[in-house]
Amino acid sequence: MLLRGQLPNLLPRLCALRPSLAMSSATGTFTTDQPLNYRAGARVQPVDGGPTENVYEPATGRVISKLLCSGEKEVDLAVQSAKAAFKVWSQMSGMERSRVLLEAARIIREQREEIATLETINNGKSIFEARVDIDICWQCLEYYAGLAGSLAGEHIQLPGGSFGYTRREPLGVCAGIGAWNYPFQTACWKAAPALACGNAMVYKPSPFTPISVVRLAEIFTEAGVPKGLFNVVQGGVATGQFLCHHPDVAKISFTGSVPTGIKIMEMAAKGIKPVTLELGGKSPLIIFSDCTLENAVNGALMANFLTQGEVCCNGTRVFVERKILDVFTKEVVKRTQKIKIGDPLLEDTRMGALINRPHLDRVQGFIKQAKEQGAEVLCGGDLYVPDDPKLKNGYYMRPCVLGNCRDDMTCVKEEIFGPVMSILPFDTEEEVVERANNTRFGLAGGVFTRDIQKAHRVVAALKAGMCFINNYNISPVELPFGGYKASGFGRENGRAAMEYYSQLKTVCVEMGDVESVF
Repeated sequence: MLLRGQLPNLLPRLCALRPSLAMSSATGTFTTDQPLNYRAGARVQPVDGGPTENVYEPATGRVISKLLCSGEKEVDLAVQSAKAAFKVWSQMSGMERSRVLLEAARIIREQREEIATLETINNGKSIFEARVDIDICWQCLEYYAGLAGSLAGEHIQLPGGSFGYTRREPLGVCAGIGAWNYPFQTACWKAAPALACGNAMVYKPSPFTPISVVRLAEIFTEAGVPKGLFNVVQGGVATGQFLCHHPDVAKISFTGSVPTGIKIMEMAAKGIKPVTLELGGKSPLIIFSDCTLENAVNGALMANFLTQGEVCCNGTRVFVERKILDVFTKEVVKRTQKIKIGDPLLEDTRMGALINRPHLDRVQGFIKQAKEQGAEVLCGGDLYVPDDPKLKNGYYMRPCVLGNCRDDMTCVKEEIFGPVMSILPFDTEEEVVERANNTRFGLAGGVFTRDIQKAHRVVAALKAGMCFINNYNISPVELPFGGYKASGFGRENGRAAMEYYSQLKTVCVEMGDVESVF
């Protein structure tokens, strides 16, 4: 997701890459055999590593690393390391923590190009987008550094000179479980408020994108956090289960699918642990006939094709008022067909590769089913093979626009998580609001209109946690982000996130003698 003002300011630049990463700025040249776990301030191999999984470069289909999954002993060591660091970190003042977070932000900003390149290689998104992601990361750390010193309770005057007060206290060791579409950014969104509140964190990235988060752990150590404050364990389902069940984990923050979110809630319930869940979406984007057409088209493209469509809050149900359906659809198709697909490390590429072959096949399956159910493929939807021979095994497809869609189609009801836009006509405001809310999801929604009263009226009626008016996928770190219904609960970003990484203690002070009723 993007910050306002970022896109026009993205200028190409090449920086020297850190030799320790053994990487090149060219697609198809990166490999690493460094350990991908991070514990007590250093990269380590898990002490009880389970199955080994391949890590791929989506742009080429090449294996770039081997992932050794962490077992129960390694997870315990990581948690104990975090627990020890928490004792030191939680006793520091907010201002002391703030200075460390600001230093981490400075390092990320300084190494922007290196980290963005690493993200692109492991994720497949364009370097153009990855740079924006990294900018959001250092801004997130700066934002929570600014809030770290403001954590405070309140004083309450009671009768007879007695009083009470409240304290905001950290939770302890928090577990972060991240997604593969924004690996580095998701880790920062979870770690920044957690650390600002005085917590420690053990983070498990997706096994598809394990590489860049380890760099974040190194940066925290370089910035001056106690060794072990931010640890990384790698693995899949089993590793996540060990982390969620661990008795010394105080809270779980998860970004990912609804089915996995349900399982995490079940595991957390056994330990009475608070959870933050940022899950899937099938968000509505409502285009009224009185919109500025060019702006609405831009918004629809932003709402569907960022990161190859692999964005949880994308507005993939595009409701268009019938009066402008034809002209809007024609312009969207024309613009979609011009999107430059290919090597994600090239400066002019705007759509890279999907995360892996199984996911590409899944997205293709949705398009096939949509056609069988009566949808019309207006453009794209087919596999794309770049001219560059080194990219022939990459996971590319042309962005797809579907017309003639109905609300009961699978492509309209289910999250595809790929570059597939479904266009649906509507006639009235009341009708479209009812249809927009007819979903089990509630992550986001958007409205394009020049009638500002109507805009506010519609977003007030939408059952969604993040709404956009005349823009889409603009997510400043100052604003809380999260969903309604099956899209989860709790919030990332904004001051609201601090509440989910701290707990309130009440203290009652009696200034006179205690009067006993016994």
